[in-house]
Amino acid sequence: MIAGADQRERIVITGIGLTAPNGNDLPTYRESLLEGRSGVTPYEIRYVGKTVAGVCKFDELRYQKRKDVRRGTRAGSVGIYCANEAIADSGLDWPNVDRASVGVFVGVTEHGNVETENEIHELKGFDYDTKFWSHHHNPRTVANNPAGEISLNLGITGPHYTIGAACAAGNAGIIQGTQLLRLGECDVALAGGVSESIHTFGIFASFKSQGALASHEDPTRASRPFDAQRNGIVVAEGGCIYVLERYDDARRRGARIYGEIAGYAMNSDASDFVLPNPERQAECMALALRRAGMNSDDVDIVSTHATGTASGDVQECQAVRRVFGASPRIRVNNAKSFIGHSMGAAGALELAGNLPAFYDGACHATINVDELDPECELAGLVINQPHESSQVDVILNNSFGMLGINSVVIVKRV
Repeated sequence: MIAGADQRERIVITGIGLTAPNGNDLPTYRESLLEGRSGVTPYEIRYVGKTVAGVCKFDELRYQKRKDVRRGTRAGSVGIYCANEAIADSGLDWPNVDRASVGVFVGVTEHGNVETENEIHELKGFDYDTKFWSHHHNPRTVANNPAGEISLNLGITGPHYTIGAACAAGNAGIIQGTQLLRLGECDVALAGGVSESIHTFGIFASFKSQGALASHEDPTRASRPFDAQRNGIVVAEGGCIYVLERYDDARRRGARIYGEIAGYAMNSDASDFVLPNPERQAECMALALRRAGMNSDDVDIVSTHATGTASGDVQECQAVRRVFGASPRIRVNNAKSFIGHSMGAAGALELAGNLPAFYDGACHATINVDELDPECELAGLVINQPHESSQVDVILNNSFGMLGINSVVIVKRV
């Protein structure tokens, strides 16, 4: 029975399913982050040629048949894998869960480009005769596809939709799941973000034309936020889906709780298509803290969005300094240095990499920082080696995107 609305309802994380370029489950991913293992590898894509990317190597056929993989999308397969893994991790008695009480809320940066590019490329070989156009094109490219593929795979009849929020989308999926649980629209939310971005040449070509596509003779060192010699973004795929539940429901069934959604915020820069606005980013962090009933001194780890671009890293550092100053308590890190920028999955994946800190007290590092850019100096920036602390209680997760969309999620230890 779906509960009534209560905006004060406590929402907790009880399951995590993920695939990242350096791990296909949380323990492996966390181990990679603590041991400094990058998942960035050489990569080649149509028209762009040789480059680097964060490539996932999960088993598509663990939860899908070959026919389903051919008919669907890479983003759908990522989402299906992560959602099934999250449910298994949550300990839910899934066969007896009312599927009408489950909602699916998946963030994406973009969707449909991969399929459209591939089909146009193939159509060229048939002199652009559209009778050879795939009849699967429309369901593959509709905006709700990744969430819809998850709902079909798992037989979920509650609400599903995909949240287009650029690279703030992973956080946005978590926020949407939290809100819908509090509104009483569902009892269980599968929420997070997915990305298939490495399979579209357009995203590589666009970053390259902007002078923002990373390169390095050693692919594992190409993604290097905050480093003085950083030269751009490493495009990555990936996904992370959380099982979210009301605290009382989770406690009632004896679920393991990874953390509680303490606060969140989203706002807009309204200033530029691409360039971030540090003032608006700072306002977003401050709003999330107010909603959580916290101040900056309560935060233990700040997970940054920093992508490795010359201007973006500096502007986020300005925003972090505005909010946190020279706080001796916080530790600041970045997961993109390990996996690249997984676009719509970034916020959800980066948060997942930090959640085990509630239990092991470790803040994973930002790797590949040989020479810190003076404009990126931050109090508590953890570089190249993890930082061990006696206790971690609060994590603030930044995720920002093009057209000036900002998102922040705060999770606290239960």
